[in-house]
Amino acid sequence: MISRPDRAGGFDQAGAGDLAVASTGLTKRFGRGARATLAVDAIDLAVPRGAVYGFLGPNGSGKTTTIRMLLGLVRPTAGAHHLLGAPMPERAGEVLPRVGALVEGPGFHPYLSGRDNLRRLAAADRTVDPRRAGAQVASALARVGLSAAAGKRYRAYSLGMRQRLALAATLLRPRELLVLDEPTNGLDPQGTREVRALITALARDGATVLLSTHLLAEVAQICTHVGVMHQGRLVAQSSLAELRGAARRRARVVTDRPADAARVLRGLGLSEVAAGGQGAHGVLNGVAPEQVVAALVHSGVPVREFTVSEPDLEDLFVALTGEGFDVSG
Repeated sequence: MISRPDRAGGFDQAGAGDLAVASTGLTKRFGRGARATLAVDAIDLAVPRGAVYGFLGPNGSGKTTTIRMLLGLVRPTAGAHHLLGAPMPERAGEVLPRVGALVEGPGFHPYLSGRDNLRRLAAADRTVDPRRAGAQVASALARVGLSAAAGKRYRAYSLGMRQRLALAATLLRPRELLVLDEPTNGLDPQGTREVRALITALARDGATVLLSTHLLAEVAQICTHVGVMHQGRLVAQSSLAELRGAARRRARVVTDRPADAARVLRGLGLSEVAAGGQGAHGVLNGVAPEQVVAALVHSGVPVREFTVSEPDLEDLFVALTGEGFDVSG
């Protein structure tokens, strides 16, 4: 599992400098007294540098509120956090120019073209070299596939085009950390594939990406790490490979001696063993499938068919949260 911040403000296996995003007990309550709502409940984020971290959860689970706290848009009720190894908000002026963010949809001037909107942003950014601003705007538009529509007014953009322009705004200068809240919202399938490819390329070039999403397909295709939110709590955090490895793999044997097969499975340490008319099944709990087959044969149980299944990502996340996820996209 990824190392997680301890309550003393340190980190048990990796310091804040080794993580692009790190939080300790980050909490947000809205309102006061009996009517207060706990939106984010003491979460300890640990996003490794260079990762594509899928911040996953049903709508209303606290993802966007967490992101707004990380970026200094909302003041936490309690807890502390670091971005790129620096404490926030104390060093926000130093850190935030190295962070690109798309949060809760883009906001641009409707009467300006896409190109002019980006030029305006570049002119307001003291870290952008004015001599290179035009080239950077053109490059950002090209990376998100908007070169042909660069001269069109923003008010005429579709939702998908607006999302692309917002992504382009985050790419006006090199970023070490990108925080993207539902970046494929409103995109058609081709646009979705292009944005996913862009995120993968940015990570390959060294950027860390924190990707808030409720789409399992995005997590499965591009993420290296995952954090799962549910009702304001971080209920799981690990690399995606570790999460898959922790899945409850289930073995099923087809035989005309189901009771004997069930006895063998229990003897090997499988759990939730049950026998039926055509065989037996149980959770492997780390027992090697070939060991199960060998034990069945050694015990004289005829094996007509043996299969091993493991839950897909949807099964894993429903088990963690008790809620369904959108698996499309």
